Amino acid sequence: MNIVFAIFDMVTQLDFTGPAQVLSRVPGATVYVAAKNVQPIQTDCGFSINPTVSFDECPQADILCVPGGFGVPEAINEGSIIDFCKQQSLGTKYITSVCTGAFILGAAGLLKGRKATTHWAYTSLLPAVGAIYQEGRVVVDGNIYTGGGVTAGIDFALMLANDLAGAQVSASLELGFEYNPAPPNGSGHPSIAPAEITAAIKPRYIDNLKNMSKAVSEAI
Repeated sequence: MNIVFAIFDMVTQLDFTGPAQVLSRVPGATVYVAAKNVQPIQTDCGFSINPTVSFDECPQADILCVPGGFGVPEAINEGSIIDFCKQQSLGTKYITSVCTGAFILGAAGLLKGRKATTHWAYTSLLPAVGAIYQEGRVVVDGNIYTGGGVTAGIDFALMLANDLAGAQVSASLELGFEYNPAPPNGSGHPSIAPAEITAAIKPRYIDNLKNMSKAVSEAI
């Protein structure tokens, strides 16, 4: 079972490493980290990740996962990851994304008419790629799994592990990773965060939201 993560410069590493950690433990799984070239990929937190295979040499994925990050607009503009996702989608069993990785799938035409989610700051852009926004930490529409922001990648991976290997395996992974969230501030989503916290953080996304909108409109 080939699990392929397609990454790009300025990827959010937890979007990728969270589900990779879970899915790598599914029986029979082989994880490939694919990028345009096999050279270090800079994350958005100051360190690099080494891909294991180039897009051109990557085997057919059974599960394709696209993480998000502040580099998504540039990745869409550059285009190689879009072509890769289109090609892989022809033979993969599951098409998945975490956070703003949904817009790479969308720019590849893979979310048209499908229910999907993304990071809360970007949900208003989902219709621009033909997706139907559905509120939820993880949204499943047929063989397409989309996760919300960053940490939702762990939830999506556990749900997918359940489909791939059964509830006992998924529950064992959850226990093995001690995935038992107890966030200290209780402010992990605008629906529960204090208004002043939401107001303070929203401006951080304005520029990237504009960049994302422009990249998506030019790609579609």
